[in-house]
Amino acid sequence: MRKCDTWSEQVKFHLGVLGFDLAVLEDNFVAITNSSSEEEMLYHKQWERSNRLSLIFLRMIVANNIKTTISQTGTAKEYLMFVEEYLRFANKSLNDALLAQLTTIKYDGSRGM
Repeated sequence: MRKCDTWSEQVKFHLGVLGFDLAVLEDNFVAITNSSSEEEMLYHKQWERSNRLSLIFLRMIVANNIKTTISQTGTAKEYLMFVEEYLRFANKSLNDALLAQLTTIKYDGSRGM
């Protein structure tokens, strides 16, 4: 399992425990109108609260150097997707750099292998 997948699962778990995972699990398709039912209004209110608190939580736990590269989003689901994509890209770049370093390293005789 990749590091970004583990991180994402942990974040989703914590949001679920806190009760803020509605915005990450579902899109807000309910448009509030004058004819909206109480159930739709309640769902919209719960989703908005979940989204707001999830965004705050995500922004608190994401490293500062990653925050600057992520564009501002309106939903926690989009923000989480951007962070996951960044981590996948960063992990691939790190792997490529380490592999390049390992393939070009030369034995200088000063240390053991």
